[in-house]
Amino acid sequence: MSPSPPRPTLAERASARLQAEWLTGGPLSAALLPLAWLYRSLLALRRLAYALGLKRTAALPVPVIVVGNWIVGGAGKTPTTLALLEQLRARGLRAGVVSRGYGREGDGVRLVTRVSTAREVGDEPLLIHLRGRVPVAVGRDRVAAARALLKAEPSLQIVVSDDGLQHWRLPRQLSVLVFDERGLGNGRLLPAGPLRQPPEAPGPGQLVVYNASAASTALAGFVAERRLAGAVRLADWWAGHPASMDILLGLREKPGLLAVAGVARPQRFFDMLARLGLRVDTLALPDHDDFAALPWATDAPGILLTEKDAVKLSPERVGSLPVWVVALDFSPGVGFAAALDRQLNSLSLPA
Repeated sequence: MSPSPPRPTLAERASARLQAEWLTGGPLSAALLPLAWLYRSLLALRRLAYALGLKRTAALPVPVIVVGNWIVGGAGKTPTTLALLEQLRARGLRAGVVSRGYGREGDGVRLVTRVSTAREVGDEPLLIHLRGRVPVAVGRDRVAAARALLKAEPSLQIVVSDDGLQHWRLPRQLSVLVFDERGLGNGRLLPAGPLRQPPEAPGPGQLVVYNASAASTALAGFVAERRLAGAVRLADWWAGHPASMDILLGLREKPGLLAVAGVARPQRFFDMLARLGLRVDTLALPDHDDFAALPWATDAPGILLTEKDAVKLSPERVGSLPVWVVALDFSPGVGFAAALDRQLNSLSLPA
């Protein structure tokens, strides 16, 4: 049997109801429309301030690519960022990453290292540093983070921002918009809907990636391909060993395994395991769960984790319990590489 989750609080039930109405609409969403109109007005005033020169976009010595989305919640920005970094590396380009570092302690600028913890720098920036093998800086002020990153790594040719689409002070020569199956939800702005900004037609410096089985908006884009790449023991994952599909498929014969996911859409992970024939119990945790306490029984037969969760667990913490990290193989879709080439050809890249 799967561990019983704690009974949701009144606030959690209200939040779940609102998020459901973010997809279809409903009375709670409608009641919040005045706040959404206020939010839209504040966004318009902010855009006007930039248009009039009262606020200015900063200047950086290298081009910036922002990977972001219009809708709140995990739409797949981090796997898209990792795939983009692989494509830039294949073209011989040296890229680094900046991120806010959601959920970390503090807002100041910090460089990510192999000995950093998710509590210090955020789980996604740490995963990008370890899996993407690139320098990463975190900071609420992404311009300051980019400057610190370029000072520490002066040979970088491109900065990639993991999120930051609405961080208008950050310059960008290319934006990669990521959507999942929710598309634009109910089409309303926060808090009546899930949109961070009003929808607009993508410009010449924008590419659209759908982290879903098909396009979920009317915008032309590329449908990503995602599948599990295999599994690796937690200690071996930290040592940099690649995941193996043979190991993952071998776990189909092991009974009683518990799949744990503290990500935005945990059911997607559980479904992918099921499609490979793994019979597992499941435990969904809140997105960015800090694993301050281990959420499983000490006598569990074995645990399967996402990479985003693995960065918060040292091998010493799990002791002799068998824990496997399941890696994701993500491609931005057919045609994305050619479109990226056309965009890169228009950029002025330092040697």
